Amino acid sequence: MVGMGVLIIGGGGREHALAIGLSQSDSVASVHSSPGNAGTSMVGTNHEVSSTDIGGLVDLAVKLDVGLVVVGPEAPLVEGLAERLRDASIPCFGPHSGGAKLEGSKLHAKRVMKSLGIPTGDFIVVENPREVEPSLDAFEPPWVVKRDILAGGKGVTVTSMRGVAEGALRKSLESDGFVLLEEHLSGEEASVLIMMDESGYIILPASQDHKRVGDGDIGPNTGGMGAYAPAPVVTPAVMRRVTEEIVEPMHHHLRSEDTPYRGCLYVGLMIDHNGSPSVVEFNVRLGDPEAQVTIPLIASDLGLTLLAAAEGLLAETEVEFHNLKAATVVLASEGYPNTPATGRPISGWDARIEEGQVSAFVHLSGAITGEDGELLSNGGRVLSATGIAPTLEEAVESSYQIIDGIELDGSHYRSDIGYRALSR
Repeated sequence: MVGMGVLIIGGGGREHALAIGLSQSDSVASVHSSPGNAGTSMVGTNHEVSSTDIGGLVDLAVKLDVGLVVVGPEAPLVEGLAERLRDASIPCFGPHSGGAKLEGSKLHAKRVMKSLGIPTGDFIVVENPREVEPSLDAFEPPWVVKRDILAGGKGVTVTSMRGVAEGALRKSLESDGFVLLEEHLSGEEASVLIMMDESGYIILPASQDHKRVGDGDIGPNTGGMGAYAPAPVVTPAVMRRVTEEIVEPMHHHLRSEDTPYRGCLYVGLMIDHNGSPSVVEFNVRLGDPEAQVTIPLIASDLGLTLLAAAEGLLAETEVEFHNLKAATVVLASEGYPNTPATGRPISGWDARIEEGQVSAFVHLSGAITGEDGELLSNGGRVLSATGIAPTLEEAVESSYQIIDGIELDGSHYRSDIGYRALSR
């Protein structure tokens, strides 16, 4: 086939990982990103259309005459970008707005899971201030309070302090009209990303990210401070249960909808001490930083795989994976996860390791190129150093070898990425 043009929507580390993978695909002739970042500009062409400008993105895809659009963030999917693109006869890797409700509405996702018998925590919909106290009494602490909106990972409060939980419930009631109170699930978290369409699905290597800002999982939640894959907590036995109890019923449900689900279904799992998986949440796109450790493990042509899903032809596609391990360590700006310092120069980010089967390099995220060509910080999570190797120990070691050589004033990163797996 003649190589196609691909447009990637978004501008984070996930999108840089997609751009690298697509640029290495024989099926892809050109890679475009909108708005992209400094990393995507190095493997393709950036365009200054916001990921929230649905009409502008459709116009851009038509103008570029691309053969595929790959949507990174969830917001444009919730707003209907996928159906707008398909109306323009442009294949889109990313579900329609109805499918995107699995992430756009926590209540919708819970109701779908309960109707299908998918294992997940119990929940209460709190709609009146008078219901706050009895609802809290219904669950043991810690309490999990979730707003039913897209909140960029900041709409969830997990606390063992009753006063904090009560405050979160009342505040959300005032702003949103209702709020979810969920049963807290205990165990070890993992993520499973599934490429899915009406014809079939492909399960990517399971990963585990590190959400807390500090070593040992302390401090506030972040968008993710690092990840590794495959995650050994998802044993073959656990994966069989995930497939049978979660993936299969979700695929049957989504393929039966009037408009088929075509894209990535992200399953956030909690695996208890007995190896029983439960769903914490669904997302409708590749995770960040999970994408940085799963995309490099795909040995097949990424462009053809994503296009097959966008056209409903996954069942006709075979995907192979490298028998390697991957780890990524996020470098964050001073002040993150609160108000990050930006505009600071970054050096040492372009180092690489290529030693046999061991490789390491940088995925750029919150970084831009300054007027003099210097790389500058432009967000909370600035970049991640990603290592690929035959063993997880080597992958982690090579990641830290890269990140230890990067200079960004005031920056910080976790020094224990992969500690659960490495301690097994």
